[in-house]
Amino acid sequence: MRVPAMVLVLGVLLIQSALVQSAFAQTRRENFKNAEVTYDWVTDNHGDRLRTFITRPKNIAGKVPVVFFVGWLSCDSVEYPGGETDGFGAIFWRVIEQSGYATIRMDKPGVGESQGDCGKTDFQTELSGYQAAFKSIGKYDFMDRDRLFVVGLSNGGGTSVLVPSEYPVRAYIAASSWGRTWYEHMLELERVRLTRAGKKAGEIDQDMKAFAQFYDLYLNQKMTPGEIIDHHPEWKSLWYDERDGQYGRPAAFYQQLQELNLGEAWQKVKVPVLVLHGTADNVMSDADSRTLANIVNHAHPGMARYVEIEGADHILTVNGALEKAVAPTILEWLRTHAN
Repeated sequence: MRVPAMVLVLGVLLIQSALVQSAFAQTRRENFKNAEVTYDWVTDNHGDRLRTFITRPKNIAGKVPVVFFVGWLSCDSVEYPGGETDGFGAIFWRVIEQSGYATIRMDKPGVGESQGDCGKTDFQTELSGYQAAFKSIGKYDFMDRDRLFVVGLSNGGGTSVLVPSEYPVRAYIAASSWGRTWYEHMLELERVRLTRAGKKAGEIDQDMKAFAQFYDLYLNQKMTPGEIIDHHPEWKSLWYDERDGQYGRPAAFYQQLQELNLGEAWQKVKVPVLVLHGTADNVMSDADSRTLANIVNHAHPGMARYVEIEGADHILTVNGALEKAVAPTILEWLRTHAN
């Protein structure tokens, strides 16, 4: 059956319109009042090109301090064209708009315009991307490499200390973060999860004994969850994620986190460290975050400051909005240590 010419024309126009709208959605960008954005690239040790987002404050001449952000665990973009759509995005926007500093962010492999596959990328590869982005600071003549800050969010808070190399860091901020072994973190997280699910105390203790063995095989003996269940079918009902990974990342990612010695890394830090933790955070516990501050203060008394954000969740929000004390605390810390 022949289709009338007008119908064909309308169909083509509709398809073209959809493609244009799709392209617009894919290229929608952040638009800051007080900063300009440059889109650049770095390359990780796997050879993937990763998108970086460089902001420079408007109407400020000469070199300015720099804030380097280390992102979270999940495969979500650090670009927020919609503005303050969550707590971490609000932190980005307020630092960029209100600090008068330059900033650097990076999308990990397979996220946004970055090449690769986030779901298959291990931690060491991801870390190499952040290290390459940090080194790229040398490309930008408006960045003051003597006034450089590193801000880590969630998983990135604990591992941010592993990123800097070429240039000295003036101070760190670790938000909703961790400073213990990943094994310790996961056992506490599982207990919290089981408790929130409404299990009875006796059931929780029984499950935790199994999880202690499960995570030893998974993180220390480097078996995948699927391999563990194949050897221990009695634990099948305990596992709630994929056979070859967890939370959208491969098993190797967490096995490499377990290999880290964050205590050794953070005890070498001789610059101020601000640790932020929300009292309603059910992902990273008080012990996860407080340990990081304690490590620094044990090695260098008074160097770390631990701040509890009352009622704030993991992304430091209360009732869906960034808790009112978070941005002022961060900005005050940056300004105090930039002078």
